Amino acid sequence: MKLSFFGAAQEVTGSCFLLENGKDKILIDCGLFQCPKFCDIRSHDPFPFDPKSVSALFVTHAHVDHTGRIPKLVKEGFSGKIYSTNPTKDLAEIMLKDSVSVMAKEAERDNEKVPYTEEDVDRVMSVWEGKNYHESVNVGDFKVVFYDAGHILGSAMVLVEASGKKILFTGDLGNPANPLLNGFEKVAGAEVLVLESTYGDREHEDVEEKKLKLERVIEQSVVQGGVLMIPAFSLEKTQELLWEISDMLRKKQVPNVQIFLDSPLAIRATEVYQKYYSYLNKAYVDKRSFSFLNFPQVHVALTTEESKKINDAPPPKIIIAGSGMSTGGRILHHERRHLQDPKSTILFIGYQSPASLGRRIQDGADEVTIFGEKIPVRCRKETIYGYSAHPDYAMLLEFVREKSDTLKKIYTTHGEPKSSLALVQKLRDYLGIDARAPKYGESVEI
Repeated sequence: MKLSFFGAAQEVTGSCFLLENGKDKILIDCGLFQCPKFCDIRSHDPFPFDPKSVSALFVTHAHVDHTGRIPKLVKEGFSGKIYSTNPTKDLAEIMLKDSVSVMAKEAERDNEKVPYTEEDVDRVMSVWEGKNYHESVNVGDFKVVFYDAGHILGSAMVLVEASGKKILFTGDLGNPANPLLNGFEKVAGAEVLVLESTYGDREHEDVEEKKLKLERVIEQSVVQGGVLMIPAFSLEKTQELLWEISDMLRKKQVPNVQIFLDSPLAIRATEVYQKYYSYLNKAYVDKRSFSFLNFPQVHVALTTEESKKINDAPPPKIIIAGSGMSTGGRILHHERRHLQDPKSTILFIGYQSPASLGRRIQDGADEVTIFGEKIPVRCRKETIYGYSAHPDYAMLLEFVREKSDTLKKIYTTHGEPKSSLALVQKLRDYLGIDARAPKYGESVEI
């Protein structure tokens, strides 16, 4: 068998892996390349393989860096079936249709063509089939099974069995400290592992430490009388954050403060979370507490007018909005307004890709450009890594250790070179397993 890495190879976005056995070809993910733009220029390039030759596509989860080029794939000739878990199918439709509007604005601004339309997304959904965890799918000689990855609702690891070998694609793994999800499953027997490495070079705070940090950031923001801006990914990060803050307010662990959820996408995604409540962690979440959008201090902004009215609410206040790396979305309007305010705070709780606006602010830029306007950065900057939806290197090592009796080869993906290569070294040194960080376009024999 041959495995080719056509994205997320020594970088975080653009997930796309082609597996072929001489007879059939299957694809694992087909995501957008992102940063510095929401839809980076490489997302417009032709695929390095013939989409018509691919028999099936298996999707690990609904984030656009794993799904965002699927409509393009279908437009360019892919005619097979698309498979994922049921929640991923529902969330992906919401995400892809939201992406169309974001990309249309970018294309108009940069005088480019829009990669696909909402009609193209409808075509994609007509050939998309939802599956349950542990349900097998056969495509030619390939047998494929989804296992819970614990990253976002419905996220999956993909175990592929063919030619007497087992290959496990982790997609994005989850952070076990997330109270909403069940964490990643144990999957035994894999000989080859395609492993995410987003935080392969660092450790997160523990559960209590991350909560304490969030409490302190909120308290300090309220005392200063400013605006707490939180750029948050619409899937998982927003739901976990709202659940945590609402719980703190309920227990009076933080001052009473108004929370504005300024993300139509996150609001629609939260409805899918309610629909698939059975997928959530019953030990921490019940239906009543999970209905956090009904909490008195939480205000949602679906329309543009509702979003603009947030400006009328006096500080202190908390604004949660997408996109998570400030590459687009409504968070930009709030950043343009409040980054220059020394009383305000911007809190990063998720990965910020190199060249993204969020990363430049996080790294200490004195000035940034938003909507063509130079904005001085005078607000406080805070980062809490414990709210990451990805595991740190210690968790990744433990994940691999459990499989070390069968594993023969590991390929680290979904990480910047620094983190991917650091994880490779740790895997070799601590576990003695042959590990590599492949580059874009590289192919290996399995």
